[in-house]
Amino acid sequence: MAMSTISSQAYASDPRNDDVLIYVNGEFKKRNEATVSIFDSGFVLGDGIWEGMRLINGKLLAIDAHMDRLFEGANSIDLDLGMSRVDMIGIIRETLRVNDMHDGVHIRLMVSRGLKSTPNQDPRFVLEGPTVVVVAEYKKIDEARKQKGIKLFTSTFRCSTPDVFDLRLNSHSRLNFIQALIQALHAGADEALMLDSRGFVASCNSTNFFIVRKGEVWTSTGLCNFNGLTRKAVIDLAASNGLVVREKDFTLAEVYSAEEAFVTGTLGGLTPVVCIDGRTIGTGEMGPAYRQLNAFYEAYLEETK
Repeated sequence: MAMSTISSQAYASDPRNDDVLIYVNGEFKKRNEATVSIFDSGFVLGDGIWEGMRLINGKLLAIDAHMDRLFEGANSIDLDLGMSRVDMIGIIRETLRVNDMHDGVHIRLMVSRGLKSTPNQDPRFVLEGPTVVVVAEYKKIDEARKQKGIKLFTSTFRCSTPDVFDLRLNSHSRLNFIQALIQALHAGADEALMLDSRGFVASCNSTNFFIVRKGEVWTSTGLCNFNGLTRKAVIDLAASNGLVVREKDFTLAEVYSAEEAFVTGTLGGLTPVVCIDGRTIGTGEMGPAYRQLNAFYEAYLEETK
């Protein structure tokens, strides 16, 4: 079976990305020269954190919230970033300046615990400060493909509770989500829907999940799903525009009988879901609630210009 090439995070190819310069620990390097050591904590164990951000018409979207999440995550794993918020934002802006980027850019900021003397998990073997990498690329979502919606498959891999692994942490460790996605792809879907340890719907493998039932917008409680800034923006926009939003536990049975479903993420914004586990959701097309919420979100982005 051919695997799906559709994703809520998919983007159109842009030849300008061939020549972008990557920030690696104080230096700017060409793509094929931007490397880290095999002894780096991020490579050895996935010991690090990251943020995905967007540049829209010269403005870094929700940059303060991204820095809040980055520094909170670093604190939670006892990682000294070695710089202030102002310094970190300065590195991002310098990467954009060097590449002469002003709009339509997605930025991946990655910070690992740094170079180790030997490949093991003990942080006491770190030799120096953290490794900081900034990758800025031109990325534009294929709107025509996005409007057709995506198909999900419910994975047997579960989202963890905070006592096992707190998903509020944007960790480099993502293997369970990759496993879930691979399972979904082999099942003929585009992305994976994931449950928590109790069997309630949690999130997708890289995005947060919403349904619409009887005009109400439902999403997970936050216990076992990502601390998504787009998720928060959609919740706030829906509530401020008079829609009923519930962060609650709900089951697959309630998902299958929902009128609409969609996912949220930094790059893709809102993406409609038209099929889950072979079952058509609603009419199998973009629904009115999705259109309304997407319009609210697009207006929110427009305000950043």
